[in-house]
Amino acid sequence: MKYYVNEHILNTKRVFPNQGRYSYYRYDMNENTTGLPKDFVDTVLKEITPEFLSTYPEPDKFLKKYAKYINADFDNVVTTNGSDMAIRYILEVFGEEGKDVVTVSPTFEMYRVNCSILGLCHKPVAYENDLSLDIEKILTAIDDNTRLVILVNPNNPVGNVYSEEDLKKILKRTKEKNAILVVDEAYHYFYDKTFLEYALKEENVIVLRTFSKLFSLAALRIGVIIGHPTLIDYIKRSRLTFDTNAVALLFAERILDRPDLIQQLIQTEADGKKYALMRLESLGYECRECKGNFIFIKTNSNAQNVARALEEKKKILVHAYSNEFLKDYIRVSTGDMNSMKFFIDSFIEIDKNC
Repeated sequence: MKYYVNEHILNTKRVFPNQGRYSYYRYDMNENTTGLPKDFVDTVLKEITPEFLSTYPEPDKFLKKYAKYINADFDNVVTTNGSDMAIRYILEVFGEEGKDVVTVSPTFEMYRVNCSILGLCHKPVAYENDLSLDIEKILTAIDDNTRLVILVNPNNPVGNVYSEEDLKKILKRTKEKNAILVVDEAYHYFYDKTFLEYALKEENVIVLRTFSKLFSLAALRIGVIIGHPTLIDYIKRSRLTFDTNAVALLFAERILDRPDLIQQLIQTEADGKKYALMRLESLGYECRECKGNFIFIKTNSNAQNVARALEEKKKILVHAYSNEFLKDYIRVSTGDMNSMKFFIDSFIEIDKNC
């Protein structure tokens, strides 16, 4: 039987996350290792009635509150089904088949994947051997064929950040080439520098935020695109009518109602990360302090073997890499001090005997 399949889909290679992770200690995907406080979750769940579940989602109430939260206007923001869908919309709307999307490499893999699906040319700029970035190489990569430039800040997986000077240089170059600049701030709350002001005042800058990381709603899938009203309008024309579910919107709204909870989440992760780095370094480990909610640890034994042994013997999931830059490290999500103590105790035992 012969039927048509989009050639870009045929040529796209995908690797999906492992399933069955619920029974493991999860330090591999930068989730909150403990989640939101149970009493907060229980309180919000009481609002979910049969009538609530039978009604289509209405995102505008949340968006008005979110716009006020970031000192923006309602026309500056739109919700999406997680940052994954935000990336798809942006590349669909502002990408041009056969033209370039510039990113660094490595970075969040869904940018490459969506370029492949949509027939866009992914143009990666590699890190230096010492895991530094040469901004001049990014500027050189932006040319007349460039339609979008993507900066994940802090970047996943390497954890570096861009300075104000870096951003201004790249912004200037994108304007010269009529390209859109996307700043993905999925890890914003673990690093207090943001480029939000540029998304609110420039005509070609978009900032992405997610509720999956600090706000601990990875299961519910909610993200926000922030930008000039004209850009947001184009994205709204492309988006699915009900692409963000009502439960996600409710939880996200209630989190915004609790600035004390937000500060508690920020401080808890910061304390856990500080403890983990101090203890590992006191034991002689080389660690890379990333600006997101994760760290890199250079293992004494083979990193792939250590990751495998942690999974098999301790039911602990971490991220190991085949990438030449990162092959000697494991990436470990950071959380509260109890989570980090449990991980480090297990890791030391495994790394010593692996």
